[in-house]
Amino acid sequence: MKKLISLTLVSALTLSLSACGASGSNGTAASASAETPAATEAPAATEVPETAETASASAEETPAAEESAAVTETANAGREVPEGAEELDAVGAADADSTKGTHEITCDSFPVYMDAEDAGMKLDLYFVDGAKDLPYVDTDFCLELFNDFLGNESTGDTFSMEAEGPVVTFTRTNTMVSASGPMTMDFDNDIIEFSDYNLFIQRPGSSTILDTVNLNVFDEKGEPALLLKVDDGALTRLGNELVFPLSDYGIDLIAQDGKYLIPLQTISDLFLAPRNIGDFYFNGQTVIKSSNVTDCSDLYYSAPTGERSEALTNYGYGELCMMLDYFYGFRDTHKIDSFDELFKNVGLKEALLGNDVVEADGSIYRLISDFLQDGHSGWHAFSYLSGPVDYKATDRAKTRVFDSLDRQKNARKEFYPDEVPGYEEVGNTAYITFDSFSHDYMNGEDYYNVENTQDFPDSDTIGLIIKAHEMITRENSPIENVVLDLSTNTGGMDNAAVFVISWFLGDASLSQTDNMTGAMCTSTYRADVNRDRVFDEKDTVANKNLFCMISPCSFSCGNLVPCVFKDSGKVTILGRTSAGGSCSVMSVSSAWGTSFQISSNQRMSFLKNGSFYDIDRGADPDFVLTSPESYYDRASLTEYINSLH
Repeated sequence: MKKLISLTLVSALTLSLSACGASGSNGTAASASAETPAATEAPAATEVPETAETASASAEETPAAEESAAVTETANAGREVPEGAEELDAVGAADADSTKGTHEITCDSFPVYMDAEDAGMKLDLYFVDGAKDLPYVDTDFCLELFNDFLGNESTGDTFSMEAEGPVVTFTRTNTMVSASGPMTMDFDNDIIEFSDYNLFIQRPGSSTILDTVNLNVFDEKGEPALLLKVDDGALTRLGNELVFPLSDYGIDLIAQDGKYLIPLQTISDLFLAPRNIGDFYFNGQTVIKSSNVTDCSDLYYSAPTGERSEALTNYGYGELCMMLDYFYGFRDTHKIDSFDELFKNVGLKEALLGNDVVEADGSIYRLISDFLQDGHSGWHAFSYLSGPVDYKATDRAKTRVFDSLDRQKNARKEFYPDEVPGYEEVGNTAYITFDSFSHDYMNGEDYYNVENTQDFPDSDTIGLIIKAHEMITRENSPIENVVLDLSTNTGGMDNAAVFVISWFLGDASLSQTDNMTGAMCTSTYRADVNRDRVFDEKDTVANKNLFCMISPCSFSCGNLVPCVFKDSGKVTILGRTSAGGSCSVMSVSSAWGTSFQISSNQRMSFLKNGSFYDIDRGADPDFVLTSPESYYDRASLTEYINSLH
């Protein structure tokens, strides 16, 4: 998967590299632009307003702030704008009542890496007013990035760009819905506005606006392979218009000398991270595209440690707050009005705005471990400015899950000291066991190239199901009951979960909601489990007695699958209530290079009577298994299962 993404980005960068010899570059102060208003110096990072009301009142006194607030309020109708965001003006870049003016803009080229792999090219980055640790990119780069990551020229799914004064408009022609999804960047008011965010960033080939499957499910002739996307037909609700009020967070867009410049981190946060295609990391020496810098530690930490510039400190804090305010999926249930307020209330704001980068990184670590505690949010690595620090903090949510996991695995080891088999038959009952949802191939067609079904490894969930299906449906098979053991399954890849659900139920229908935009939809798939390239009743075990075992450590996809089964009424759930985990994972970073992940704004649900129901509270069993040992004494368990029918 990473290799495919890397090649796409290489194409984007090849097309969008520009010469650094433009006006105002190479260390020369740029000439004034008549259309560009004047900038003020950013306040010190430690300058904090006395009250939120003071900062808000200051902003209200200026016409520019009133215009920006009006646009934001209109476009964000239907979504609560985070309270306290206006306070960030006092710790961010220019004051709300200032006008923009001439900046000193320099440009330099840096080598590009995909994790630790050299892409063999360089990318031009722009730097403003001497802040060499805060890179910007231009809108030409953005256009090529959108076309290569989100578009598909062969199907006419393309992006175009038009600039008029301080406003740049990007338009997507989305062939799936025969609609255009424009996005505008207002460089005067520092606003990015979407008519429909989900349509704009939708993955090419998606069956719906919130499609969870990113497996390539077509062969070279364009025919469905492995998974068939069923025509929509279910409830789909498009999202509301959406505005990112960058000015409220002290984030500055710059239009000068014919260049329109946007911070590289803002592009990562709004367009790359939500599609799970990595972030751009800049360590002063290289540009690295990665979802987790632990995959390229030697390269990433080869740069010298040190402090952040004042510009990076202020911008980085505002960008972090904006990203979390809009993309963190549990803001409502955690009762977080704004992350700026949370950071202030829990004592993390001072460190995030301070000079010690290790303390700033540690504050993000503490945010995850002490205050989010949702199981999906997690730590990856410290910034290159901190270096590879050995720091640990207790994550209580994960501790609970892993304590339960230890109990389950210890009990399983008593019955299976040499590891439990992926497929096992006990009398008339087949048991399929795997601890994570995974798959070895990103192209569905590759699963047809394995001649002997039994050659699929148990570690490949899709391959394991193909192998199990062949055994269960063989001639004179004694199997009447099929048990999916997810008792130690802590999640994994949605693609594999969709394949498993389809195998059990025939159709795999997954519903999602977007907490940020209000969009809702259901995506439906069928699987070609017997690999005959026909999607029919021969690909499912729906005619068997179906069971699924869960425990308090069945998390994420290990929770999603039993929730779908429970709602179907066709699968009997055994065990204890699963651990929850409804939001998809979004790998993110801070502007100074901290690497971590959060529960995103997209939440898995199930559709019932036209309503979407969240699955974060877990699935309750139909029949309780009182001890961990009762899951793995399969001779006794098989007798019990037969007694239920």
